[in-house]
Amino acid sequence: MADVCGQVLLGSGLTVLSHPLMYIKVLIQVGHEPLRPTLGRNLFGRQVYQLPGLFAYAKHIIKIDGRAGLFKGLGPRLCAGTIGTLVHSKVAQILGGQQKDKESSLQQVVNETTREMVARSCATIVTHPFHVITLRCMVQFIGRETKYSGVFDSIITVYREEGILGFFAGLIPRLLGDVLSLWICNLLAHLINTYAIDDSMSHTGEIKNCSQAMTGFFASMLTYPFVLVSNIMAVNNCGLAGGRDPYASVYPTWVDCWMHLSREGNMSRGNSLFFRKLPAGKTYAVDQKRFF
Repeated sequence: MADVCGQVLLGSGLTVLSHPLMYIKVLIQVGHEPLRPTLGRNLFGRQVYQLPGLFAYAKHIIKIDGRAGLFKGLGPRLCAGTIGTLVHSKVAQILGGQQKDKESSLQQVVNETTREMVARSCATIVTHPFHVITLRCMVQFIGRETKYSGVFDSIITVYREEGILGFFAGLIPRLLGDVLSLWICNLLAHLINTYAIDDSMSHTGEIKNCSQAMTGFFASMLTYPFVLVSNIMAVNNCGLAGGRDPYASVYPTWVDCWMHLSREGNMSRGNSLFFRKLPAGKTYAVDQKRFF
């Protein structure tokens, strides 16, 4: 129990610190570009048009809503983190008792990954309603709405307008992304640790930890489109300005959203918050008008 409490406190602290970054990323993901691109230079010294980065975007939000404005949606996100940690810990504890002895190395990785997949999926499903509310609280910045003003009021609003299914908007791509990322990370790390790292090498433990981190980063990059589509679908056509034109089209399903973003070449939108080069021929909404 003490370990779980420690995880909750640590997770809450990290959530508070990282919230402004997530806030800005979500606004970029739904296509909100309030600042016009500027002419800058890329890593090779060539002049290119660049969209505003993390700090320029943060200054814009602070200018409008003050520093507190960077923490919109923090309440439901903290609820999601706390409940998710408790559910994950409980499910992992239950499944941990089913572990068999004398498993092969690969079989052990597969079994552990399966248990972790189930635990994560359960936590994701239970906390997704809070995730949806978090995103909608953030996207309200675009149209200056106050429709989602608190956790309980937001729950009532979602249920009244969309029913139970409204709490699970964007859940399928989010689950698929989490599962794929987990399997890619663990299997790739196992292959590297087994065939590329010799146990006789010095600092073997540190090298294996580093490989795990690298494979995790690689897996998150590969599965980022699922995160993007999930977040867009969570706010799609929910009655907010950021969930409809000119910021986003109305998609019947997440597959339609995926195909549309793929055709536009926008599957990595919001993946980077620095050196954001303006894609050729793309349009972005600024004060309800289009440019470029």
